Amino acid sequence: MRVLLVSNYPLDEQQSMLRYADLLRRGLEQHGHGIEVIHPPALLGRLVSRRNALFKWLGYVDKFVLFPPLLRSRSSKVDLVHICDHSNSSYLRWIGSTPSLITVHDVLAIRSALGHFAQNPTGRTGQWLQHWILNGLKTARYAVSVSWKTKQDLDALTGCKASITVIHHGLNWDYSPASPVEVEEVRAACGLTGQDEYLLHVGGNQWYKNRLGVLRIALELKRHERFRRVKLVMAGKPWPLEMRVFCRENLFGDAIEFIAPDNQQIRALYSGALALLFPSLEEGFGWPILEAQACGCLVITSDRPPMTEVAGQGAIFIDPENAVTAVQSIADNFARCEIVKQAGCNNLKRFAIDEMMKRYQDVYASVVKEW
Repeated sequence: MRVLLVSNYPLDEQQSMLRYADLLRRGLEQHGHGIEVIHPPALLGRLVSRRNALFKWLGYVDKFVLFPPLLRSRSSKVDLVHICDHSNSSYLRWIGSTPSLITVHDVLAIRSALGHFAQNPTGRTGQWLQHWILNGLKTARYAVSVSWKTKQDLDALTGCKASITVIHHGLNWDYSPASPVEVEEVRAACGLTGQDEYLLHVGGNQWYKNRLGVLRIALELKRHERFRRVKLVMAGKPWPLEMRVFCRENLFGDAIEFIAPDNQQIRALYSGALALLFPSLEEGFGWPILEAQACGCLVITSDRPPMTEVAGQGAIFIDPENAVTAVQSIADNFARCEIVKQAGCNNLKRFAIDEMMKRYQDVYASVVKEW
């Protein structure tokens, strides 16, 4: 089958979406399909720096004015078009009569624009953009959701107009236990010495990542003798001001900021950690849960979907918004950590790449047949 994968605008640096499109490309090519990846060309956006106020608007011209005619032309030459990110739902109307589907990773930005999350208000421009994306999703005939939680949210927003198939992600990189040498190297890069134990958080500064909540839980955990000397490594984006103020006001000197680690460093961090602490308020899927399980790392995550859906039995579940009860849950269940880690290892079988690719091929065939 000839498939056109519509990926994201490179200058937006949405790495997870770019990796997802590349994962599909590699997997589908291995199964004999003819795959072409297309994305909006960075023509005007590259003329100014990201800090320039014009950057966003020039990017909009690249994505929504210059790219659609190119997409229409390429779409007519394939059997199926797969839009890899729901935020590009407006492209659906440019595909013409070629069978198409779209992957929905989460609808958190849409729900924020609709006022569903008081902690994440959306400005007027953002509301308009998310309304546009939602209208595009309502025109989709076929969609893939990456979790049952996302499907439930999508159904509620669109009125179940599309045929939606749930296909869980597989791991998009070769996560596995790192060697002792690799673990020691990344520990040294973090400033960890001797037998220092550490909790790990992996993620950006999106509101739903609950990074301030991570600090609160880690600080509260120090009240327990077993965890009194445990440090916290937060890997990802630089800390915002509120996190620095929290650490300063609470004399929390055991929190370590590790900016922009690469995949090898993240694997080593998982492999050496006492546990992954991942108390997200919301997620579309929650890749770090699987990454940690693949590295033999204990997972501590939120007792709400989709975290429960992804982790299976392989996690200690906590209330992400109450540090005291979260710590009590950790303390009560920590003696079971080896059992939980083994359950996490077993859980990975549900997320095999081969099964993911088989599901996509089945959906592609169904869409083309029923179009």
